[in-house]
Amino acid sequence: MLKKERMNRILEKAEQEQLLITDPCALFYLLGTWFYPGERFLGLLISKDRKPVLFLNALFHYEDDPETETVLFSDTDDLIGILSGYTDHDRALGVDKIMPARFLLPMMERKIASSFSLGSLAVDLTRAVKDEEEIALMRKSSRINDQAMVLFKRLIHEGVTEKEVAAQTLAIYRSLGAEAFSFEPIVAFGANAADPHHMPDDTVIQEGDAVLFDVGCKYHGYCSDMTRTFFYKKGPSPEQEKVYNLVRRANEEAEKMLKPGVPLCDVDKKARDIITEGGFGPYFTHRLGHFIGVEDHEFGDVSAANTRKTEAGNIHSIEPGIYFPEILGCRIEDLVLITEDGYDVLNKYPHEIEIIG
Repeated sequence: MLKKERMNRILEKAEQEQLLITDPCALFYLLGTWFYPGERFLGLLISKDRKPVLFLNALFHYEDDPETETVLFSDTDDLIGILSGYTDHDRALGVDKIMPARFLLPMMERKIASSFSLGSLAVDLTRAVKDEEEIALMRKSSRINDQAMVLFKRLIHEGVTEKEVAAQTLAIYRSLGAEAFSFEPIVAFGANAADPHHMPDDTVIQEGDAVLFDVGCKYHGYCSDMTRTFFYKKGPSPEQEKVYNLVRRANEEAEKMLKPGVPLCDVDKKARDIITEGGFGPYFTHRLGHFIGVEDHEFGDVSAANTRKTEAGNIHSIEPGIYFPEILGCRIEDLVLITEDGYDVLNKYPHEIEIIG
C-alpha cells in the first residue's frame, strides 16, 4: 500500500515534476513491499498531477492498491515504449541514482522526457527524516541488538575463532525476533580490532585480547547498528585504558551536543578534537557516523565535509574509534535519534569497560 504522505513529501522536495524511482529500498519505503527484480526493470513513476504508476514484471506479485496504478510487462515487451506511454515528454524526468545504464540510455535515446536529471536527492532527504512508524521500528531493532550483544559476548571462550562466533550470530538474532542482519557482522580479536572493516577469520581468541563486535539486525525492514569493545579474561593495560576512555569520551561528548540545527560537521569535529588532543588523531581514520534506516548506510553522514544541520527525525550513528594495532583497536558506536529538543540514544548497552570470558 502506497504511503501517500511520504510520496507527497518527496514531491515537495523534488526539482522535477516527474520522478522515476527504481531503488528497491526506496520502493519499500514508499510501498511497504520488498521487490527483488534482479536484472529486470522495476520502477515507480510519481508526479504532481497523476496517480503513481508501478512498472512491474509479470513474474512478480503486488497486491492491488487503489492509490497506485500497476502496469505489468513481460520479458519480451517493449519496456521503453510502455514507459513512454506514461511519461510527460515535454517535462524533465528525475531518475534514480542507481538506475542501470541498460535502461536509462534507451530512455534517453527514445526521448521519453524533455531531459533527464538525478532525482534521488528528494527521496534521500525525505528518508532522512523518520516518521513515528519508522522510529518505533528502529527502537525495536536496537532493543533486539542490545539483547543480542549480551548473548554474543557469551560465545567467547577459550579456543574459539572469529568465524565460529560470527557463524552463530544470525540464529541469535532470529531467536529474538529479527529477520536478518543489517550487514555482515564484524567480530575481531586482538590486533584485528584495529582494522575498522575486518571480516571474521580463523584467528583464535587469546587471553588479554580486545574483542570488538560491530553488529546489527533488521526488524520489519529497519536496521540497527552498534559496536562495543570488550577485553577477554583480563582488563586493559594502562595504555589500552587510556585509548578506550578517549573513545568513550569522544562518543559521549559528541552525543551531548545533538539537537535540531547543529551542523553535522561540528559534531564530527567535537569527537575528533577529543581524540586528537589525546594524542591519537591519526588513528581515528573514518567519519564519525552515517545515517541509517531501511539500509544500514543511507544518504547523509556525520563528517567534516557535511555542513547540513540536524533535523528532528534524523537517526544516525556516533562511532568514534582509535585503531592502533600495537596498543588497541577500539570503537564505541550508538544510534541516536534527533528529537524536537535534543537526542535519544536508541541502543542502551553500557559503555563501561567490561571483561568477558
